[in-house]
Amino acid sequence: MVEWKAKRSTLMKGFPTLQEVEKADKEQLARWYRFLPSGENAADQKIMKRIAERFEKLGGMTAELSKKIGM
Repeated sequence: MVEWKAKRSTLMKGFPTLQEVEKADKEQLARWYRFLPSGENAADQKIMKRIAERFEKLGGMTAELSKKIGM
């Protein structure tokens, strides 16, 4: 479990800014949508909500995209 957490933390460096969310492409949104935690505070939850909104507007998860980003 510790190894997985250490590996995961190298993949995800924390929450993006709202500006990064607005500029992100569908693949990046998918990675955040799948791998970021739900958010421990209101600011993180606001970012997750915006990630979900943009991701769904762009068509959401597909089998191909899911396979590409893993897990």
